[in-house]
Amino acid sequence: MNPSKLDHVAYWLADRDAVADFVTAHLGMHVIDRTDRFTLLGSNARRGKITLFDAEGPRERGALKHVAFRISNIDAALEELPDDVVVERGPDGSAYFDVGREGVRLGLVEAETDVEYDLDHVALFSRDPEETAGEYGSLGFEPAAPGSSDVPRVEVGGAFVEFHTGDPGSPEKPLLNHLAVLVDSADEHIAAANDLGVEIDDVVDAPNTYAVFLWGPERVRVEYVEHKPTFSLT
Repeated sequence: MNPSKLDHVAYWLADRDAVADFVTAHLGMHVIDRTDRFTLLGSNARRGKITLFDAEGPRERGALKHVAFRISNIDAALEELPDDVVVERGPDGSAYFDVGREGVRLGLVEAETDVEYDLDHVALFSRDPEETAGEYGSLGFEPAAPGSSDVPRVEVGGAFVEFHTGDPGSPEKPLLNHLAVLVDSADEHIAAANDLGVEIDDVVDAPNTYAVFLWGPERVRVEYVEHKPTFSLT
């Protein structure tokens, strides 16, 4: 398996518009696509994005701790947030805050980037972070040294997945829909999953993408998505 980058993080939400309105107003993103089922948002369609799927509430946090975006000037970015947003600063100067009432926690990390508000990392809860990080290696994620959080993590295309000690549980209505990584060929990853004995959840042939969804460690769904030649979202 050979993913090239972290393409998007997908949520299940009862009120996707509340989160969409916040990130478009205050986090430099725009609506890339909107259908009856989901809203796709980002600052650039070919870089890290978030997808908000409609679902019944209330949602349960489950495995997802937070999603953080990379920006070049965190102080300027924080000035764009509403005054009533409670911001918690990390030891490295990163900032974290809640959006809406469904447990969506977002973060900002200051670092060199050629695209503002690209995905920096996803933080997941894990019963055994070291073991889980190793299992992600079999799914094509590269080992990475710990960052400022000093927890195990893996890397794909310059973005990270961190594993924090905690119980992801087995929620019936999880907040996290899936993590998605970009690949050249979804069919090759279907074959690889079969060879490795990794459980395939679904295969989706959409107008702009072709993807296979696998069940990763601790029942986190991982999508391997191929952009079709018709992919022209902006």
